[in-house]
Amino acid sequence: MTGAGEKEVILESSSLVILNDLLAKVSYASTIYHINTGDLATFQFEDHKAVFPIAIKQPHLPVLYDMGTDISSQVTITTKTFLRYDKLNVLLKSIRQFYRNIKVIIADDSLEPEKITGENIQHYIMPPSQGWFAGRNLAISQVTTKYFVWVDDDFLFTKNTKLEKLVEVMEAIPELDVVGGSVQGGQFHFVLEYEEGDEIDGGCLNRRSNTKSHPLPGFPQCSLASGVVNFFMARTDSALKVGFDPKLLRVAHSEFFMDGLGSLLVASCSDVPIDHQPKTKANKDPRYSRFRSPGRDDTIYKLQLHFFKNNLKCIRYG
Repeated sequence: MTGAGEKEVILESSSLVILNDLLAKVSYASTIYHINTGDLATFQFEDHKAVFPIAIKQPHLPVLYDMGTDISSQVTITTKTFLRYDKLNVLLKSIRQFYRNIKVIIADDSLEPEKITGENIQHYIMPPSQGWFAGRNLAISQVTTKYFVWVDDDFLFTKNTKLEKLVEVMEAIPELDVVGGSVQGGQFHFVLEYEEGDEIDGGCLNRRSNTKSHPLPGFPQCSLASGVVNFFMARTDSALKVGFDPKLLRVAHSEFFMDGLGSLLVASCSDVPIDHQPKTKANKDPRYSRFRSPGRDDTIYKLQLHFFKNNLKCIRYG
């Protein structure tokens, strides 16, 4: 044998047994450090050649969570509020009716913040009107449990809002990153289709609303999708890796799943519902509508951000 420790090794023997024994002891060692790359190893015998791909990866450290024995050690509820303390207080009351000890994290960018107190409530005050995704980033960055549930501040927990069912699905299928429920019976799931383009023109992104893929094995009430409604459970680590673009202040939700396309495995389950508080004029801050309803400039900016950041030439919403 010649070339040990070099890029090319030559093995010669008149005995097939000895040659096979030598081949069994050949090993590959990368001499250049890289966290995720590959190489090709070529084996040649007379006129025959075989090429073997080799993956070179730095192993990840495991991240473990103490799941405890109850839902409070497994899940944190997160929300973002802005000028809707009446709605928020109703939400908190409904949560405590069914989950007395679960931690609730609130990101608040109201113009004149009010104090929110209570057992296992973390209330984070932001600079005024920082926006929807900035609040999501803040709330989720403080989660210490394996999973979090995202809810809007005007949702309402009911006796059928069983977070345990979502945990069961996530634990049974470790590849899943996000599982959505339903809001007043609507799942509002969608499928994203990305058509790759070239470097100059970019690709096309298609969002097909109310569309889903095949049922989740073992859970016929759940189906795979690309995105789900605002009521969902996610693996904390997975969501943090994708993040929420803080440039999006008001026109945002699908964008999280667009940024996570190819990274997040998403499903939607019909058997875990949450309710929505009634919309009444009496409990609205008159300043809320001015911020809540995006103008044309917000929509144009969102599309411009997509086209640049995601290198797109077209976006189709259907």
